[in-house]
Amino acid sequence: MVLAAGLGTRMRPYNGHVPKPLVTVAGKSLIDYGLDRLAEAGVDRAVVNVHHLADALEQHLAARRRPRIIISDERGELLGTGGGIAKALPHLGDEPFFLINSDTFWLDGIEPNFARLANAYDAARMDALLLLAAAKGSIGYEGPGDFAMLPDGRLRRRGEQETVPYVYAGAAVLAPSLFAALPAGPFPLTALFDRAAAKGRLFGLRLEGLWIHVGTPDAVAAAETALLSVRDNSPPRLPI
Repeated sequence: MVLAAGLGTRMRPYNGHVPKPLVTVAGKSLIDYGLDRLAEAGVDRAVVNVHHLADALEQHLAARRRPRIIISDERGELLGTGGGIAKALPHLGDEPFFLINSDTFWLDGIEPNFARLANAYDAARMDALLLLAAAKGSIGYEGPGDFAMLPDGRLRRRGEQETVPYVYAGAAVLAPSLFAALPAGPFPLTALFDRAAAKGRLFGLRLEGLWIHVGTPDAVAAAETALLSVRDNSPPRLPI
């Protein structure tokens, strides 16, 4: 599942004529970084939800062959991160599935992170396994973090006025059962993370490599600098 329906309001001036997933970094659209990672992981079918400037997204995605794209159309109503996945569940099947946001990407370490997520996911213990990046040292993120991780890998959400080590990196493995008994309509995915955490079934896996979040025009330049540094085999220069 690729979340691509958001309004991208922080990405002005792009979002007046370019949907956020089609903003380019080093000559490549954001959404294609995620789709290429999925293809490398052996995924043959990806569901992409669309809303803002949906026609442009559909036209761009029509050229892809790996993974094969299925569009989940939210033109009539923007359903939020949770509601959008719930609407797409008939296309996703009954087994756990990968999730990725279309505005996040990373440079893998020795082992690809999607492979690490798949290998670490344990359906007997987990409703959700989130890929987590270090709150400090990642590209394009400045904030207090999202989660603390317990010794067994379970996650605890950050409390008010608290700083925690990890930020959700916009990728996960989710169980379809996480969406059971929910009313139709918009809702955030964070509500389901909280539900899983309350049951002790929300887990995290630290990303190996470099996480790059592209949420603003300034972050595009920072991401391109990081990619150029890696290609030149020099340490990535973090934004000051």
